[in-house]
Amino acid sequence: MPTPYADYPRIIAHRCGGRLAAENSLAGLEAAARIGCHGVEFDVMLSADGVPVLMHDEIVERTTDGRGRVADLTLAQLQRLNVGGEPVPTLVDALVRCRALGLWANVEIKPSIGQEAVTGAVVGRMLASLWNGCGVISSFSPAALAAARGVAPALAYAMLADILPTDWQQVTQRFGLIGWHLSATAGPTALAAVRDAGLRTACYTVDETDAARRLFAQGVSAIFSDRPDRWSPGEM
Repeated sequence: MPTPYADYPRIIAHRCGGRLAAENSLAGLEAAARIGCHGVEFDVMLSADGVPVLMHDEIVERTTDGRGRVADLTLAQLQRLNVGGEPVPTLVDALVRCRALGLWANVEIKPSIGQEAVTGAVVGRMLASLWNGCGVISSFSPAALAAARGVAPALAYAMLADILPTDWQQVTQRFGLIGWHLSATAGPTALAAVRDAGLRTACYTVDETDAARRLFAQGVSAIFSDRPDRWSPGEM
């Protein structure tokens, strides 16, 4: 397994830059890098014409000045919308910026309902051809993760889950996972099980430093945070 996959940064800025900038924006990546954050996470889904863009929700109302479903809007339409003063970024935009800033990235595949497999395959192919591989691909969707791994088996994968499922060991083997990304409330038993299996564990979403330190003491590799600015560069 290539070293960059294993080197989870301790503090991963949630949705590009957490509360430091607009969600899933290039400005968020810049803000995270500016405070000394080494790792970022962002969400990717497909536009109507099949282009991977950064967006968390299936509709654009919460994070842009537009209306409608991401899956019904073309890239041209999405890029006319305003996300904190910039157009909706594409995955390519984010990868280029991460490379320029030296950021490790967790690319979360966030498919629209019914587009799980196609989103995984498109994102996987793009990452296989354009990404420097410094990071990990994750998803709550087994179908999306399977499709991505089917076209990009050399990349690193982690499963997202609120709690660790009872069949987590079989899932780990099936998808060749390097880790699990779990809710911060998943519990010490689950976290210890993953750690003892030699896998990485990252917990979301943790904004209080005391809570984060308790998780690190339990062997958690990393946390996702909306407040990466609460940590000094040497702690990240």
